[in-house]
Amino acid sequence: MNIYVKYSLVIIVAFFVTMAVAYPIIALMKRLKAGQPILSYVDKHEGKSGTPTMGGLMFLIGMTITSAAFGAMSFTLGAVAVAVTLCYGLIGFLDDFIKVRTKHNQGLKAYQKVIGQAGVAIILTIFCYRNPYVGTSIALPFTNVTLDLGWGYIPFCFILFIAMTNAVNLTDGLDGLVAKTSTTGFIALSLILVYLLASVADESNTAYRQQLDSVAVFAFAMIGALLAFIWFNSNPAKIFMGDTGSLSIGGALAVITVFIKNPFINLLIGIMYVVSCISVIVQVLVYKAKGKRVFLMAPYHHHLEYKGIKESKIVTYYTLITAIGGIIAVISVIV
Repeated sequence: MNIYVKYSLVIIVAFFVTMAVAYPIIALMKRLKAGQPILSYVDKHEGKSGTPTMGGLMFLIGMTITSAAFGAMSFTLGAVAVAVTLCYGLIGFLDDFIKVRTKHNQGLKAYQKVIGQAGVAIILTIFCYRNPYVGTSIALPFTNVTLDLGWGYIPFCFILFIAMTNAVNLTDGLDGLVAKTSTTGFIALSLILVYLLASVADESNTAYRQQLDSVAVFAFAMIGALLAFIWFNSNPAKIFMGDTGSLSIGGALAVITVFIKNPFINLLIGIMYVVSCISVIVQVLVYKAKGKRVFLMAPYHHHLEYKGIKESKIVTYYTLITAIGGIIAVISVIV
């Protein structure tokens, strides 16, 4: 089967599988009164209180079924990519479940969440370090230079996963924001994977090509599943992804960039996640040092809300900037 036809089918199947499970999941969450508690100081979102959460289950199910159906889990890298995404989704699910159960916006303790994230990151880092298809070398964007980090790869990869999962989690604050920006990021990564597959087309690289193909199937499945989720998550959202979704997306983006040995492009495809992190860090540091706030509210998307910009416009701006970052990411690999 032509790979372009194959990947198109992956998107279509993932979309419809996710759509099929969406309605029963939304109905179940409503019946269980699994509504998202809204932080008291985010007064602009008071009307969203009670909106069903844990919607990340929708696209995780769609992605997993589709990845399995198209053989991604028959190969090591594809299977690990799916497993890492589901593990981070499980941590998020536990956090969401506790919030719903206690009717309070305090789920897992901060240290509990970090321990869970760190545990997955350590296992994945050791796997990458020892896997012949990944290894300890990373590419520098816009150059033909690769760096072999040796033992330094372990802390580097560990920090990457902790940073990426938390950055996406911080950004998940507006209807459709993470769903649309991350879909854009997955599209960029999928294009890069197609390019890499074309560059290892000779028979001597068959094994590696199969591994890359399995990761590509996973990435395209995420696109299709997230497109279906956007159907329900766009403003006004019928369901939130919750930490179930945001942590799993952060893990999925990070694992793909690690597997293609180009982790620095997270700074491009996740440019708005970087903005979220920086805005929170600056807000906290300046407030502790001077007792003043730099932003009306952090992360930055909430600051824009309080500046009077409509939620839908902020999501559009973030998505467009991410698309530009994605284009630059693709160019950085192929030039």
